[in-house]
Amino acid sequence: MNTASDALIRLDGVTKTFGSTTALRGASLQVARGEIVVLLGLSGSGKSTLLRHLDGLELPTSGTVEVLGSQVPTLKGKALRALRRRVGFIFQQFELVPSLTVLENVLTGSLSTVRGPRLGLWGYSKAAKLRALEHLDRVGLLDRAYQRSDTLSGGQQQRVAIARALMQKPDILLADEPVASLDPESSEQVMALIRQIAADEGLTVVCSLHQVDLAISWADRIVGLRHGEIVRDTPTTALTKTEVMEIYGRVATTTAELRAVQDELADAALADAATPDAVKVTTP
Repeated sequence: MNTASDALIRLDGVTKTFGSTTALRGASLQVARGEIVVLLGLSGSGKSTLLRHLDGLELPTSGTVEVLGSQVPTLKGKALRALRRRVGFIFQQFELVPSLTVLENVLTGSLSTVRGPRLGLWGYSKAAKLRALEHLDRVGLLDRAYQRSDTLSGGQQQRVAIARALMQKPDILLADEPVASLDPESSEQVMALIRQIAADEGLTVVCSLHQVDLAISWADRIVGLRHGEIVRDTPTTALTKTEVMEIYGRVATTTAELRAVQDELADAALADAATPDAVKVTTP
């Protein structure tokens, strides 16, 4: 059983404002070593902002952010780069360099260790290239190593992004809507791959998702955000779909309202969650 003393991530009363907009409101959260946590909420609920605080891409307006024993807002220069080497980040849009080969894209995950000019594959050590190939084998893309990354499918490109993140040898893996642009089958494959790698490597994972079914089946714990506030923090073993839907602040009371909820969630890339058993319905 993980305890508070195992926590690699600690947020305490974190508020973040952008002008007149409050993106996070007093968010407090702990994530233990080896835990897989999913952030759920509508677009604009604060999921991405929370993730970006964990590697210093955003700084809190107030409150504290501690990651791997360091107070993130106080880090600068080498200290901040050292933290980021231990925190892998997977993005929704993959962020690959289209003109580079799959292998070269994976190798960019080790750029912080490269000395001198980087001249294509020649700029990386033999050990780094072997390690990159091992990661590509792990994500099932070894046979695509010398193929341009922009010739791959979306699911394949996200696998390349996972392999690139693993090149950092991270302790923590962050993922911001990593399957939002993928079809359901590819989404399940990518998330299953992340979970398996996390288990093998003992990684701590914090991931934002829209897909409720996927989140319940994949995460150890779900943290719900609404209007920048954490409104739920529950192990998935003790969570029902109805309770998850309450994160979104909508409970249908009539068939017409159920249809309205379904339409609204579809607009927010949540159509897969808007099934009759995912929303509490009581007919008049």
